Amino acid sequence: MTKRISTMLAAVALTPLAMLVLPTASASAHGYISNPPSRQAQCAQGIVQCGQITWEPQSVEGPKGLRSCSGGNARFAELDDDNKGWVATPVSRSVSFTWTFTAPHRTSNFEYYIGDRKVADFDGGGQQPPNGLTHTIDLSEYSGKQKLLAVWNIYDTANAFYACIDLDIR
Repeated sequence: MTKRISTMLAAVALTPLAMLVLPTASASAHGYISNPPSRQAQCAQGIVQCGQITWEPQSVEGPKGLRSCSGGNARFAELDDDNKGWVATPVSRSVSFTWTFTAPHRTSNFEYYIGDRKVADFDGGGQQPPNGLTHTIDLSEYSGKQKLLAVWNIYDTANAFYACIDLDIR
């Protein structure tokens, strides 16, 4: 009986210390394009050297309606730097974009832009998308190196998630 009480007291005493020493998980939010690799995926894979986005490729969130790779988030501003050495993925004129979600949200829609032109829009129907969701887009009007912006508009918030993908369309 005394040994059991001693063990319980030790566990209670050590719990606060364990909470300080053990690593904490990062927030599991929310989603990004993983294939072809978006800029944040290139950071996470170590293809391009980056700052905080390296550990949080899913966290490029900002107000709806932006047209920046960083989603207006100053912590991830390097995603807006077109001269950072992003690798353009060689693709054909029909490209499939795969999303990785760490915390799926109900979805209004997914929008895709090259420059100021919307090249595709997919209705989310207010539903949570499945992980690995893929959209195939016809980019036959484009060739050469292009930067595509993918926007995941959340259904029940004022925010969206942003991802830029560098492509070499052949």
